[in-house]
Amino acid sequence: MKDGINRREFLGKSAGVAAGLAAVNALTARRIQAADAPVRVGVIGTGNRGRSLMGTMLGMPGVLFPAVCDINPDAAAAASAIVEKAGLPKPEVYVGDALHYRDLIARDDLDAIIIATYWQWHAPMAVDAMKAGKYTGVEVPAALTFDECRQLVDTHEQTKVPCMMLENWSFRRDNLAVLNMIRQGLLGEMVHCHCAHSHDCIDHWFFDTQGNIRWGGEFLLKRNCDQYPTHSLGPVLSWLDINCGDAFDYCTSAATDSRGINAYFRRKFGPDHPNAQREYKQGDIVTSLVRTKKGKTIVINYDMQLPRPYDNRWTVQGTLGLYNEQRDAVYIEGRSPKYHEWESFPPYQAEFDHAWWKAMEAEANAAGHGGTDYLELSLFLKAVREKGPTPIDVYDSVTMSSLIPLSEASIAQGSAPVPCHDYTRGQWATRKPAFAVA
Repeated sequence: MKDGINRREFLGKSAGVAAGLAAVNALTARRIQAADAPVRVGVIGTGNRGRSLMGTMLGMPGVLFPAVCDINPDAAAAASAIVEKAGLPKPEVYVGDALHYRDLIARDDLDAIIIATYWQWHAPMAVDAMKAGKYTGVEVPAALTFDECRQLVDTHEQTKVPCMMLENWSFRRDNLAVLNMIRQGLLGEMVHCHCAHSHDCIDHWFFDTQGNIRWGGEFLLKRNCDQYPTHSLGPVLSWLDINCGDAFDYCTSAATDSRGINAYFRRKFGPDHPNAQREYKQGDIVTSLVRTKKGKTIVINYDMQLPRPYDNRWTVQGTLGLYNEQRDAVYIEGRSPKYHEWESFPPYQAEFDHAWWKAMEAEANAAGHGGTDYLELSLFLKAVREKGPTPIDVYDSVTMSSLIPLSEASIAQGSAPVPCHDYTRGQWATRKPAFAVA
């Protein structure tokens, strides 16, 4: 056999290389073009949260807001004003009728829709946006019922349009560093998580400072469930490879009686205040236990009606050690310097800092929610530009949201186990992890 190759082989290989280079150059050109292309965003729901998201996106290059929508004319006008103040063209404003948002969605000059309305509108609006071919970013929770969860998945699979729930706690710097530690094997095989949304919301979310019930408070009258599980579950799904190697199997939940709301109104406004005497369906504390198909457990706490500082109480535990957010500490067998003693987490966060944060640290730290809003929105808009998958997909969005009806059903049945629906239709067993994979 001769060393080297003959002329015909050389020309063939050269042609292949040239074709490959041409393909690479074309792909690079498309990516450069995509990176420079403006993303045209329509915003539905321009109250405090909607305007906060807009303010974060206005700090990013190449984002336009052709249209905004809200049932409150003052909120819509305020959103329009911040766009103009940023030096961008004034958006068209849709106000009034509750279904007027459909006219915004139907526009042909929008690439994406951001939904930051009352909870009960999230799923219907997201379904309409996907049907209109618009990338959809929907605030938490993405759905309130089993039927809404199924509608979101069915619509995505029919239209192939991505839908991402904007669960910003999935993007926290500490949570992503923990995810890196897990994927590099420091904690061993995952076994258990605890998580919570512990946030006293009585005087600003459920009611205003004068004691008037707000839209969020209406849910306390009607349902007894974990009303707000996604901030708890956001990082847990990726820590435990839920929907990509494992899946929720069944859920059991228990709720305390409702005491905190009445007690708050008696203290603040006196025993004769109507809200001090009102009956609330929602228990003060809801504790849910989810067991996965692969035998892991997750404890999720709802705690939003009693006096307390904010806390998420994340713990993730494996066969080699654990991370505890409350202590800001870890213990790792064979690595921690002292036997069965906690060590500080910040050095681990620095060592296992995620590439997303390394790339966007300066910009993210200047934005809201500790930079998580900037990170999640910039990655959502990158997906829109490149017409690629969003970092959180529709399956994870509905899985997190599904704890609302799961917990409600279990509580109503005396804490009976309730089967968890598999929204991936069996694909969880073969799907590979995608969230935050470098």
